[in-house]
Amino acid sequence: MNKIAILVLVSVNLFSCATKKEILYFQDAESLNSKEIETSFEPIIEPNDILYITVSSIDADVTKPFKRNIGGEGASSGSNSLELQGYLVDSKGEIRFPVLGSIVVMGKTRGTLEQELKASLSEYITDVVVDVRIINFKVTVIGEVSNPGVFRIENERITLPEAIALAGDLTVDGKRKEITVIREENGVRKVAKIDFTNTALFSSPFYFLKQNDIVYVEPSLKGVKKSGFIPDVPALLSLFTIVLSTVIILSR
Repeated sequence: MNKIAILVLVSVNLFSCATKKEILYFQDAESLNSKEIETSFEPIIEPNDILYITVSSIDADVTKPFKRNIGGEGASSGSNSLELQGYLVDSKGEIRFPVLGSIVVMGKTRGTLEQELKASLSEYITDVVVDVRIINFKVTVIGEVSNPGVFRIENERITLPEAIALAGDLTVDGKRKEITVIREENGVRKVAKIDFTNTALFSSPFYFLKQNDIVYVEPSLKGVKKSGFIPDVPALLSLFTIVLSTVIILSR
């Protein structure tokens, strides 16, 4: 009977759900020591972005021709109201701005656009201050996470680990080594596979997410088995091995 017990323990260990290396994040974390941190990241404006642009000055009256206020003075300051007041970037990458007319904004950062608008408006307003925001900045996280969904990012800056955290972290059945990021950039769709067990993700161009990125966490083999699409072959083999070994031992 001792031999049977040993066989059972060996089989369980061989076909356990996952190893430590398959579960732990950032397994070479010590390699990040003294590594420079990217602090200058800014999103690039793309078609279909909605820009909320404010123009201000000490003399509020001189800025009125450059303001777009569809909702009126008593309008709500909620996100829907802001989107109505915002400027939609069209398929050509342009917006139509009061007085200045059509302006190409695609491919520029917020900071660059602010400086360009300030330079143009300085001809009309001496002490002009311009602020630009992308108010429809959002990312989508789906797959093997606890709370999949679409997340609006107010400060326009989010990393891949932060997005995973917003979605409640990966489930036990999430595949850590192949997290997919789908991105549309300059009319081209890009797909990247990110390994969450390796700190190489911190230097990846997909570490900082862009507006409208989609993050998909694939299920592990165990997760696929649990869905019932394929039989649990290793478990069946394990059971068969135990039974066969038991029969052989008992027959001796």
